[in-house]
Amino acid sequence: MAQRLLGWLGRLGWIDVGFASLALVLMALIPLVEVLARPLLGRGVENAPVLVQHLGLLMAMFGALAAERHGHLTTLGTGLVSLVDGHKRLAVLIFAHASAALICGMLALASWTFVASEMGAARELAYGLPVWWVQAAMPIGFALLGAKLGARCAQAALPRMICGLVLPAMGAVLAAQFEGNAMPLLPWALWLLALLLAGAPIFAALGGLALALFWNEGLPLASVPLSHYQITVNPSLPALPLFTLAGLVFARTGAARRLGAVFIALFGGGVTGTVCAAAILCSLFTAFTGGSGVTILALGGLLLPLLRQAGFAERRGISLVTSASALGVLLAPSVPLIMYAIIARVPINTMFVAGLVPAAVMVGFLLLLGGYLSRGRPDASAGAQLPMDQPDAVTRTPTTAAAPTTTATTMKPADSPSASTTAVPGVGQAIWAAKWEILAPVIAIGSLVSGVATPTEGAALTAIYAVITQALFHRELDGRLLRLCLADCVQVIGGVMLILGMALGLTNYLIDAGIPDAAISWAQGLIPNRYVFLVLLNVFLFFAGALMEIFAAVVVLVPLLLPVAMSYGIDPVHFGVIFLANMEMGFLCPPAGMNLYFASAMFGKPMSYVASAVLPALLAIFAGTLLIAWLPVLATGLPALLGVGVR
Repeated sequence: MAQRLLGWLGRLGWIDVGFASLALVLMALIPLVEVLARPLLGRGVENAPVLVQHLGLLMAMFGALAAERHGHLTTLGTGLVSLVDGHKRLAVLIFAHASAALICGMLALASWTFVASEMGAARELAYGLPVWWVQAAMPIGFALLGAKLGARCAQAALPRMICGLVLPAMGAVLAAQFEGNAMPLLPWALWLLALLLAGAPIFAALGGLALALFWNEGLPLASVPLSHYQITVNPSLPALPLFTLAGLVFARTGAARRLGAVFIALFGGGVTGTVCAAAILCSLFTAFTGGSGVTILALGGLLLPLLRQAGFAERRGISLVTSASALGVLLAPSVPLIMYAIIARVPINTMFVAGLVPAAVMVGFLLLLGGYLSRGRPDASAGAQLPMDQPDAVTRTPTTAAAPTTTATTMKPADSPSASTTAVPGVGQAIWAAKWEILAPVIAIGSLVSGVATPTEGAALTAIYAVITQALFHRELDGRLLRLCLADCVQVIGGVMLILGMALGLTNYLIDAGIPDAAISWAQGLIPNRYVFLVLLNVFLFFAGALMEIFAAVVVLVPLLLPVAMSYGIDPVHFGVIFLANMEMGFLCPPAGMNLYFASAMFGKPMSYVASAVLPALLAIFAGTLLIAWLPVLATGLPALLGVGVR
């Protein structure tokens, strides 16, 4: 019976992706109707922003369930699992999954406590719909996540079902037992550290720590799901999945090939032209897709053959693609850029403009100081055709065993031409072929900077534009591929939102405890001036980026560090650029250096090979970051010139 029940539940697995994808589609369509209705009817859709925000909550929770089902919840990587084998490896995995299931059970009970309080308030969302109907997705989602994680602790059907039911239930009982009572913090912290190293999802460790801190103070555990709810329904947050969807559509179609042809044509062939084209294209593509890993997957198979044809050594080619893909964080509509604007309460359009010059500086430093413009030693295989159409070639789809557990590992480049078919077209021909892709940033950024649309509306227009152009004009996007893009998007965002929600719970505790004020007093007593502070800030952020996932870093560290930076007279816009520039380096530093994992899987090279190859690039990016930190005009000058919000 247990086997039949698990089989039945497995066949219903599509429901989580289906619900999340439907919510995402509505998140795109409602703002579109709103934009069209305002000039035509003089009014928009009633409570449209609130509806879209709460659809984001549904999308995030069901997307997280889908991400767990496919093993795509973000972790630190292999952790302790890589150090052991056999029965020890199994024990480590069971510990990680069981611990995460317990925490999910605690979060489920805390979420239900929050929802129950909302039921008493009887608030309406829109059209008579009680808001708690949507909020109920949190206790249901955490309970199901706990059941799924618990079921991973066993192989046979009956033990899987027992573990899936018992472990989250034990977590709920534990939370109910100690709700409102203080508890010792140290044992809990050691346990959370162990489960994080064992390979448990990052959200579980962050959520467990937030629960422990509130628990230790005898405060309601419902504060943690309240934080998750607050950030999920943030007015600007729907822009994240919508821009991500647009990027995934472009990544899965031939947009990368057409844009690559434009840049190659503009910069010409040869080493210098190909290198400049590769660096700029990778940066722009990362900004638009929302993930540097996606860029490596989408463009790696296109750019590496071109670089090798130009006489670029394979090692340097892999290094360039891997490092340049990290540099799009400062360019609109980068997801981390939007996240910083939300957390720091800086206008999104201001951050979009502020990142332009620093991004150019970072690319310039990468090419010049990284040594990529020098010819170096010729590659023995330069000009040879790479077997791009073969399964074991550079374009192979990475496996989740070789790359971090994120959804992007399931993506395939749609059009990865072989080296023999990559003739350089004329500039006009290339621009005309890529005209729809070139116009996408105009839609994304222009609608927002001009004030025509809100961030959510601009993101919705961009997502719909991407779907229409690739489906109707290029005829490269069919229903099946669109469903894959939707599924990838909801899984990526679902996993990210879990991290953000738990991280915000932790941040809220730290703020309530007065940690930022204490940090200001401590820093001002120890650090004599802003210049010393900037040096120490960069060093700290360098290591933070190597150890923390970028979204968690934004939510946890920005509220703590920004007040300290402002006490030294550093503008929030300038601080944001410094922060994100350092996070770019984090993509290239283990253990959280995602680009290293993706490049290793994409190009079939050991992690040590990729890590040593990007070392010159890392040093060059660090030098660029120091320059940006010491010259604030690079970040604040253009926004001030254009009048977009810098004080």
